[in-house]
Amino acid sequence: MGVPMRKSPLVILFVTVFLDLLGFGMVLPLLPYYAVRFGADAFAVGGLLAAYSFAQLICSPLWGGLSDRIGRRPILIGSLFASAVSQLAFGLAGSLAMLFAARLVAGTASATIGVAQAYIADSTTPENRAKGMGIIGAAFGLGFVFGPALGGLLAPWGHGVPAFAAAGLALVNGLFALALLPESLPAERRGEKMVRGFSPKRLALAAGITGMPPLMAIYFLTIFAFATMEATFPLLTLALFNFNEQQNGWVFAYIGVLIVILQGGLVGRLAKRFGEKNLVIAGSLLLAVGLAGLPFSTSLPLLLVTLVPLAAGNGLANPSLSALISLTASKHSQGETLGVAQSLASLGRVLGPLWGGFAYMALGAQISYVIAGGIMVLMAGLAFTIRKPEAPEPGPVAPA
Repeated sequence: MGVPMRKSPLVILFVTVFLDLLGFGMVLPLLPYYAVRFGADAFAVGGLLAAYSFAQLICSPLWGGLSDRIGRRPILIGSLFASAVSQLAFGLAGSLAMLFAARLVAGTASATIGVAQAYIADSTTPENRAKGMGIIGAAFGLGFVFGPALGGLLAPWGHGVPAFAAAGLALVNGLFALALLPESLPAERRGEKMVRGFSPKRLALAAGITGMPPLMAIYFLTIFAFATMEATFPLLTLALFNFNEQQNGWVFAYIGVLIVILQGGLVGRLAKRFGEKNLVIAGSLLLAVGLAGLPFSTSLPLLLVTLVPLAAGNGLANPSLSALISLTASKHSQGETLGVAQSLASLGRVLGPLWGGFAYMALGAQISYVIAGGIMVLMAGLAFTIRKPEAPEPGPVAPA
């Protein structure tokens, strides 16, 4: 019988990830306005957003593999202090080039979601894995609910003020983790292999794991489809309801609350009852309904109803996929494999908005969103090929 999930380290990890995402959310909505001050056009603003995800794409397997070698704790703590530096640089930026540099550093520092997921894998039994992964999703959701609101409250004092506040928050978070976050990876499970960043070869090695290719494909395309919506949703609500930035912020907060409810409270129980594979299938189909239905939501009540399957699908699919990737990977390469998955997620966040913007302008809102929904229907079909992971690993060693 496996060792039961220890709540105390996971609560600390939840607070750490939440505060990190809170700081990220404080700055993100203000970034385009800040960039325009330095003469950025729409393409440059898009590049500024893509720079962050590009850095994550390259660095996620690097930090994940390094955490397999030296432990999760030093990587997570180091990333928080590096985030403080990047936010400070962002607030002090005097040119567009400095903004790009700050966002690259921020993306490099925050490419540790795979490490946080590996921490969950170290600290949970296989049957509790989806529940543990839901902690990361809940922290994400809460960060995106409260971060933009807090950033908006501070913005009247200057665009740099939210960045300075986020830098201070990251510094305090780093000190908090330094004092309280235990190591989750026992010394005897740490490897000595070389650690490298993302590359096609590394992706091929991860894809060579039995049962892994469909999981990686679904993970990438789920993020890709969701990112197409995130990039064009303000254009859609402007066309349908003439929404401004603040009104869209409330809608995204509504989505975040729904995701938090699912990932923080329900997904673990649902995974135990129905299995992660079935949750991926159900989540993909719910995402398909939500995405395809958005451009046809011609009233606010209908929009709010349509967003329920969208948020529910995201809340079910993402932690279930992370759990399956973790259970399928070797226990000695959790960080690296989850890092490769996060790199694919970052690639989806780079390519998704590019495709979404092109399709929206070239094909129209209805066709572009129906295509995104169709992708998720295909993903539901692909999910039927997911293989059950091999015999469960022994229960985790209690964090030191």
